[in-house]
Amino acid sequence: MNVILFGPPGAGKGTQAQFIVERFGIPQISTGDMLRAAVKAQTPLGVAAKSIMDAGGLVSDEIVLGLVKERISKPDCDAGFILDGFPRTTPQADGLIALLSGLGKHIDHVISLEVEGAEIVQRLSGRRTCPSCGKGYHVVYDAPVVAGVCNVCGATLVQRDDDREETVKNRLDVYWQPTSPLKSYFEQCGLMRCIDGNGTIQDIQRQICAILEGSTGDRP
Repeated sequence: MNVILFGPPGAGKGTQAQFIVERFGIPQISTGDMLRAAVKAQTPLGVAAKSIMDAGGLVSDEIVLGLVKERISKPDCDAGFILDGFPRTTPQADGLIALLSGLGKHIDHVISLEVEGAEIVQRLSGRRTCPSCGKGYHVVYDAPVVAGVCNVCGATLVQRDDDREETVKNRLDVYWQPTSPLKSYFEQCGLMRCIDGNGTIQDIQRQICAILEGSTGDRP
């Protein structure tokens, strides 16, 4: 069972990816993690990627696809995998499908956690953190007993720069611009599965299970 997982910042993608890993026993594959590991291990692809990054360039699709191929060829991916953060463009999607075909594999489902932009902004911009003990809060969903004050150590809570409303909106724009055509691409392939990401964690998990537990590993 090979899955691609989509979800904007704040949609709960990390939580649900971990649930899929634990429930179905397949690894989560992040291209960012793979790239860092390849650079650290000084593999041929890692060396090539590092030289490009050191020069301020963007790592090519060819290198990223090579990393994906190396990773999904490992034994722990025999039963399947979750791709997180890849593909990001339609050319990458074309390359991924061709790569998988060459390995006798295919994508079974592309799952998209659907959450309205206004809800995402509220979720992320409402987060507060204690700079002293690190405990996290939310002004709506998990507010401290005294507004702006940590329950644990009494320090004044802060808002991270990347959780400010304008920054969150910019992050969403960066996410949605390349994702919109990708969703259309996978809809045309008959692979897209959209899930309402506005419910509870358990509600979302039930939706995911309904999709994945009905998977036979055959293309739809």
